[in-house]
Amino acid sequence: MLLEKKNAIVYGASGAVGKVVAQVFAAEGARVFLAGRTRSTLEVVADEIRATGGVADVATVDVLDEDAVDAHVDAVVRDAGSLDISFNAISLPQTGIQGTAIVDLPVDNFDLPMATYPKANFLTARAAARRMTDQGSGVILTITASPSRTAVPLMGGMAPAWAAIEALSRGLAAELGPRGVRVVCLNAAGMPESPQLSEVYGLHADAYGISRDAFEARMADRTLRKQLPTIAEVADVAAFVASDRAGAITGAVANLTGGLFVD
Repeated sequence: MLLEKKNAIVYGASGAVGKVVAQVFAAEGARVFLAGRTRSTLEVVADEIRATGGVADVATVDVLDEDAVDAHVDAVVRDAGSLDISFNAISLPQTGIQGTAIVDLPVDNFDLPMATYPKANFLTARAAARRMTDQGSGVILTITASPSRTAVPLMGGMAPAWAAIEALSRGLAAELGPRGVRVVCLNAAGMPESPQLSEVYGLHADAYGISRDAFEARMADRTLRKQLPTIAEVADVAAFVASDRAGAITGAVANLTGGLFVD
């Protein structure tokens, strides 16, 4: 198994991406610590992992609360002995954020993703990095999306927020690499089975005056393989990148867009 004897925190673990990543991490042998805002939904994910033989713990954590993030990481290290993987998969509802031209966007709507995603990733990555550098090993994973690197209309503050996370990931990798810690960002596209992406596609479809299915087909056609990535594909790559087999990978933004953009 790729992640045997590893301890992993997954933030946003009851969301569409976080849930599948946590399940794959557990299937690959990791003990997963599920963190998020709503304990009841996290417990559902934990029960599913335990039912298949995995090990999962649950904690309610506000990723924008510095003290709460630090306290949770400390608790994980005390309980498990180490923190080997940290993956931040938090998300926001996108209505009011995407689907509106920037010139028509209220400042608060533009600011929300800018104030949420980079700060949340900074706090969780910093907390993990402090413990990982003490032990001389660990992997910090972040996730963004293709508009961080392409010219896409109606994205509001999401594209610059994702670009900020990628810049943060590279900076962390430069600082932490000499101390045994890797940092990798996963840049994904599509994942149309995600409820959030379904919401996003609907917002963009409405703005263009087409159906949601037509917008999804348009996006798939822009990929090289004419098929959008799935959450399972992204989760499988996350598990590999978090494993010792990917030891040479750090400071990278892994392209999981199916060729929506080409490096």
